[in-house]
Amino acid sequence: MKFVFDERKAAQAAAHLLHRNGEPMPYIKLIKLLYLADRRAFVETGYPITGDRLVSMKNGPVLSNVLDLIRLTGGRDRSVWHEYVSDPDAHAVRAIGPAELDEADDELSEYERSLLDAVFQEFGGANEWDLVDHTHTLPEWTDPKGSSAAIDPKVILKSEGFTKKEVAAVESEVTAFHDLHKRYLS
Repeated sequence: MKFVFDERKAAQAAAHLLHRNGEPMPYIKLIKLLYLADRRAFVETGYPITGDRLVSMKNGPVLSNVLDLIRLTGGRDRSVWHEYVSDPDAHAVRAIGPAELDEADDELSEYERSLLDAVFQEFGGANEWDLVDHTHTLPEWTDPKGSSAAIDPKVILKSEGFTKKEVAAVESEVTAFHDLHKRYLS
């Protein structure tokens, strides 16, 4: 199952969580909160917020492109992500810009903002290492032995009680969206 990564939505979701936090956040914690939000959105709607590629790493599951964007430092003009999220400073990032986006600039739906708020409410008080420990308990995470390993989104659905038929239906919709995007919007 391949999703379509939406860098602007990912950046806005990150900024939303960072504004909720009110101070710089360790980027490992941000990645975990975004992963948990994407996971919950995927289970509830059949599609994650960011559309990012899911991978297992030593410190648990991560959003691959988000991790790469956080690590991409130097020069503010390099990506949409950096319009919303600072470069890491002492392994922490902060939101750039206003807490409330204009509707014309906001890619997040009311549902997505509400889901991000719920994830922050549930996990925002934890430190990054507690979140690493928590994500190590998720059934889709496997120890990649010092590397990274792709996570099959079907494993998430199956672990949440989806039947084979339901998993196939979600996969069909995700594939159709990916193909449509690739054909007409890329």
